Amino acid sequence: MTTSDLAIDAEKPIVGMVHLPALPGAPKFSGDFEQVRETALRDARRLEAGGVDALMLENFGDAPFYPDDVPKHVVASMTRVAADVREEVDLPMGINVLRNDAVAALSVAAAVEAEFVRVNVHVGARVTDQGVVEGQAHETVRLRERLDADAAILADLDVKHSAALAERPLDAEAVAEPVERGLAEGVVVSGAGTGHEVASDHLEAVAAARDEGGLDAPIFVGSGATPENVGDLLGVADGAIVGTALKQDGETTSPVSVKRVERLVEAADETR
Repeated sequence: MTTSDLAIDAEKPIVGMVHLPALPGAPKFSGDFEQVRETALRDARRLEAGGVDALMLENFGDAPFYPDDVPKHVVASMTRVAADVREEVDLPMGINVLRNDAVAALSVAAAVEAEFVRVNVHVGARVTDQGVVEGQAHETVRLRERLDADAAILADLDVKHSAALAERPLDAEAVAEPVERGLAEGVVVSGAGTGHEVASDHLEAVAAARDEGGLDAPIFVGSGATPENVGDLLGVADGAIVGTALKQDGETTSPVSVKRVERLVEAADETR
């Protein structure tokens, strides 16, 4: 499996998270948009300096999140910050608009020519703290065509901070649905919450189901990668999206630590 469809020129890439502080209009917004920009630029520079292969920009500070349709000012703010990061850092970029606004993510990605987006619920439905969130693959993929955007779609399986509406077996069909029926280019497998490690048996089951179905799509770990476990994770997965482990003291809302990034990248290099 390769990540060429995501335009990331690296084997088993590490994607570093740029967690945005609360944007204008969110309850925790500081009142200083320049501080939001500088925080994003600082973390992006540090991630690049530490050796990650790509970035993912996310409106992490905007809790409580809109379920699937953020206001236009959120799209405008994220586009402004993403454009600034794009100018500053020479790395492939992804966009994730929480909780599940794939239309907004694709719109931002098209505007700044980002290489990929992450969609938490692309097909099916999940019970979340925002209520029942339903996948809109039919709209997302058609919008991508209308915008003539090149952004690949990374679709979560059993996304973190959510539960299934009904139990179903983790088989080849379940893993294939986001890709074969939803036309996503890759899948993301996460733990139960932000920073929570993916269970090794679950990750292995997803990879086995993918291979059983003959599916040509990369699997990314979406949470919980650390210097201690990233080698084992990349022994199964095709890449990892990492946030918490790269922050000072391992705190999700803290600044990125170049030393922590370097340590994780060095551990990943021992496997890839």
